Amino acid sequence: MTINSSPNLLLTSVQRSYHAYLALETSDSRDRSLGIKAMAKGLSRSFDEILEANTLDLEMSREMAVPDLLIDWLKLTPERLSKTVEILESLAELPDPIQQVFNAPYRLNMAGTYCQLMPLGVVALVYETFPELGAIAAGFCLKTGNSLLLRGCNSSTHSNQVIADILQSALKETELPTGCLEVLSGEQGASIQDLVSQHQYLSLVLPYGRPSLVEQVTQWSTAPVLKSAMGNCYLYWSPTVDLEMVRWVILDSHSSEPDPVNAIEKVLISPNHNPSILVRLFNILQEQGFELRGDERLLEEFQDYLKPVKKSEWSTPYLGKIITFKVVDNLSEGIAWMNQYSSGHADCLVTDSYAESRQFATEIDSALVYINNSPRFDRHPDQGESLFLGVSNQKGHYRGLISLETFTTLKQVVQGQGKQFP
Repeated sequence: MTINSSPNLLLTSVQRSYHAYLALETSDSRDRSLGIKAMAKGLSRSFDEILEANTLDLEMSREMAVPDLLIDWLKLTPERLSKTVEILESLAELPDPIQQVFNAPYRLNMAGTYCQLMPLGVVALVYETFPELGAIAAGFCLKTGNSLLLRGCNSSTHSNQVIADILQSALKETELPTGCLEVLSGEQGASIQDLVSQHQYLSLVLPYGRPSLVEQVTQWSTAPVLKSAMGNCYLYWSPTVDLEMVRWVILDSHSSEPDPVNAIEKVLISPNHNPSILVRLFNILQEQGFELRGDERLLEEFQDYLKPVKKSEWSTPYLGKIITFKVVDNLSEGIAWMNQYSSGHADCLVTDSYAESRQFATEIDSALVYINNSPRFDRHPDQGESLFLGVSNQKGHYRGLISLETFTTLKQVVQGQGKQFP
């Protein structure tokens, strides 16, 4: 992260973005959708250019010994770019979420009271690798009438800049205001800390990447922050559930590429589990390339399959192909353990008991609760029209799947007819 910054450059970009938002707030839905379509078309024509820039970033990152995890997040493919274009095209076709009006749940005096959805304002995305994320966030923000400031990490400088240039060139051909998409980089001297402290202009800061980045941005920011979460999701495996369901849930949760958002990394089991079934699961996971770890109770019996786990790991995401197992006496103990150690954004239960499913849904303190279902994250699910940027685990501005509605706010209107005289 860059320490020194150019205040003039940063302030100019932030102010330009703010004035663009004021224009976007009353813009026509059709113009915003045309802008998103233009961005999608620009990207679809530029795969070779983007991949060439991405190759430079990959070479530079390897020379700098960037962790393999970040290189996986950084590496673009035609499939990842095609998915990005598909998301933008879908966003353009969705109904306009802005200016929707609905009744307020209360009434003030004799006045008419109603609510309407409005844009948040200026959104700043601070993201670690994931170069295509800037384009997806731009689609989300334009659709909801917000302007966007992008600040990527240094390891993806070339990819981020090429994608941003393509998006900005596409937007110049539309009726949208200049400044609706602004790009800042460390090479220009625009520090993350200086950006996220522009609370007089920013309505929301969205950090996306490893927990260390999210926490650092949260500490620095003087503007509201929507924390995104990855990994450290827990699964409680009820002893009466067959192996096949557990196998599917675990493996499918790790199939979200490249974001390991809802990957199950910790599995809580009952002491009543059949040892032979556990061995079968261990073999299946090891054949799929997973490293397995376990608590002291399991190590005594399965030392050929499990490595010891450190205490700090229970609350730390691996963000890789590692799964740790722990014995808990019952579901209540499992819920208490999850509430203390999981990331709190997506936790799972597999059971054939309705009572257990109701207990889990009621008592688990997580944003997303999955019962007999894979928590796999997909920005553009095959079923339905919903699109998602990530998952938040905080109990503040928004909790759960980060969707279009996340980028809106409520305006409450009280409309009367002047003073009512008796």
